[in-house]
Amino acid sequence: MRRFEFPIDLPHAKSVNQTLAEVRSLRRSGVIVAVLCAAAAAWLIYLGRPWSYVLGAVLVVASITSLWVALWAPRKIGTIEELYHDSPLVPAVVATTRARGMTLLALIDIAKPEAGASHYALVTRDVQAIPGHRARVGEQVPSVAVLSDRTTNNKADVWQMASPMPLAWGTRDTKVLAEAAGAIDNAEWRLLANKLKLVDEVNATNERRLELASQDLPPELR
Repeated sequence: MRRFEFPIDLPHAKSVNQTLAEVRSLRRSGVIVAVLCAAAAAWLIYLGRPWSYVLGAVLVVASITSLWVALWAPRKIGTIEELYHDSPLVPAVVATTRARGMTLLALIDIAKPEAGASHYALVTRDVQAIPGHRARVGEQVPSVAVLSDRTTNNKADVWQMASPMPLAWGTRDTKVLAEAAGAIDNAEWRLLANKLKLVDEVNATNERRLELASQDLPPELR
């Protein structure tokens, strides 16, 4: 697994990192749903009817579940320092641009450490802005791959979820970004450039990832 160490600019990351923003949004939504369910449950129990007790109990469970999600999500994702430190360095390029953002196309090895072999896939992610990079098709965006499972009982050799997170969301230092881009093999950058035409096909998949066969890979990655 290829890692890249660099000093994290926390104020910068907190202001621009879309992954952190998504976690905050999930946490906020979980708390709001928990409060609403708890309030509705209290009202139903106050009514004192047999049916209202049943519905109230269901809403109590829903409230506890929502609160658990709000508390669990940040712990599962980890801190921004942990994400950049523990996640592998991967290449990503701007595949499409639009008025309010762009789509990244990344090359990610989705195999788990115990799999014994690499399993490459093209992965897309919509982003709003990437400081330090130009919004043009083909722009190289060194990133880390955030890998995880939705459930703890997943026994597959590949991760259920994979998403690129640009290094530019963790630092403003252009020298760091250039060094990270140079640490990625040219064969990987060339592969992404050649696969840009597949971005719509990748976007159309359920997981927004398209697994690559061995013959689709350059010799350096087989």
